Amino acid sequence: MSTTTTTPPIGPAPISPLSASRTLATAARVLRQLRHDPRSIALMILVPCVMLFLLRYVFDGSPQTFDNIGASLLGIFPLITMFLVTSIATLRERTSGTLERLLAMPLGKGDLIAGYALAFGTLAIIQSTLATALALWGLGLDVTGSPWLLLLVALLDALLGTALGLFVSAFASSEFQAVQFMPAVIFPQILLCGLFTPRDNMHPVLEAISDVLPMSYAVDGMNEVLKHTDMTATFVRDILIVAGCALLVLGLGAATLRRRTQ
Repeated sequence: MSTTTTTPPIGPAPISPLSASRTLATAARVLRQLRHDPRSIALMILVPCVMLFLLRYVFDGSPQTFDNIGASLLGIFPLITMFLVTSIATLRERTSGTLERLLAMPLGKGDLIAGYALAFGTLAIIQSTLATALALWGLGLDVTGSPWLLLLVALLDALLGTALGLFVSAFASSEFQAVQFMPAVIFPQILLCGLFTPRDNMHPVLEAISDVLPMSYAVDGMNEVLKHTDMTATFVRDILIVAGCALLVLGLGAATLRRRTQ
């Protein structure tokens, strides 16, 4: 009677979808690289503060106008800067071949995207904290609700910008193309988010489109803090939608991540 021996398959062990150690290592590497790029750090951290400062004194004769739109722009400015820097930085990883070398290692796409999100998210925390502190205590932005809620929305907006930047970088083949995505991805949201006119005053078609854009809920959340002393159900809905959109876009970014630009 013969005994059949089963030979185990030869090949690399499957990589787990997400690993805390690999994610943290990726985030640390990205932060080390950014440390040697002061221009990108300045763009992420200082530009929103500079824009808020300019906005305050553009409306120097009408402080009420700054109070009305300052909170909304406190969320929009970080989103824009994080989108730009993240999309360009991730594209550089692909065009330089760094991404291909990383993915040849025991590193999954989920680890890579999560590591980038964690690294840029760390900078987003610094950025949002500085911008919120400047707006409230340096420029006199008058809000009814808690400053912590305002900071929460600003941080979620910055993380959403990070997620969008990671996602669109997969479709660009040059830094110029990455910048070109801003008119397609960001500008329509700015026009339809309710910053210039209430969304229910728009054409019904545009109002319906604005209902599915995450920036609309970011602005709504800021306005809730502006008008109400307590956390409202609408505010909770808004921040959950913004956070959910950020997670969804990060998942799409991991699914569409390519090793190199063709």
